[in-house]
Amino acid sequence: MADRKTLIFHLSDIHFGLENNRALDWVKAEVAARAPDAVAITGDITMRARNREFEAAKVWIRSLEAPVTLEVGNHDLPYFNLLERFFAPYRRFYGVEHTVERELKLPGLAIVPLRTTARAQPRLNWSKGWITGASLAKTLRAIDELPPGTQALVTAHHPLREVGTKGTALTRNGARALAELARRPVVAVLSGHVHDAFDIIEDSANGPVRMIGAGTLSQRIRSTPPSFNEITWDGERLEVRVRNLAELPTPAMQIDDVPENALPPREPGEPVAPVNQVPRTDPPVH
Repeated sequence: MADRKTLIFHLSDIHFGLENNRALDWVKAEVAARAPDAVAITGDITMRARNREFEAAKVWIRSLEAPVTLEVGNHDLPYFNLLERFFAPYRRFYGVEHTVERELKLPGLAIVPLRTTARAQPRLNWSKGWITGASLAKTLRAIDELPPGTQALVTAHHPLREVGTKGTALTRNGARALAELARRPVVAVLSGHVHDAFDIIEDSANGPVRMIGAGTLSQRIRSTPPSFNEITWDGERLEVRVRNLAELPTPAMQIDDVPENALPPREPGEPVAPVNQVPRTDPPVH
């Protein structure tokens, strides 16, 4: 009998406060039924980092019957309390703090976090990604210390893509991070933030890096219904299936490229498209 494949559920952008409860009930049932080896949540578990949103998020995360690693998204840092944002930005994660930026060791594969969310940035839009030298060094050190033959699956909130000029970059220092990751045994970088799934190859100065994005489990959909990625690893190949309640095929759920404007087209309080909205159906180009 062939060895069992490693199974990972990749979730992102749940946005408690504007969550999709039908989708969350479905994902929780899938975790219980499928028993994944890990659940990787790539940030934005809340909408406005309010205490009540965190409390709901923590109850749901603790109910998952699988090891969890959790990235911090830009929506998860305090919006209305700048003192807390600067001096205790992760205080509201108390209760699931052991999952935050947690490295998970799986058979032949390690999930290694990369922090892309900053408390403040020298640009007006703090929602975009920023990789500090210290954050990158910590991730690279963790990868370099893995046992020989172990591959790394890096988790981040923001896609490691820089678009246009430096002033409009999605993730500052993303190109540098990709170049360093390309030199190491990294099978892919998992991220969220853009609310649509993708699976693309990004070129870097040191070679290509695979970038895999998960959609949203919130009401803030962009062009595809709520979804999560079901990832399998057989020791050599990493395969992605985009699971969604509309039962659309994976190619129809994946966008072709990472948009420069990564925000959903609506703000809270505006009408939300129905869950069974039919997205674009052209397959992604790799």
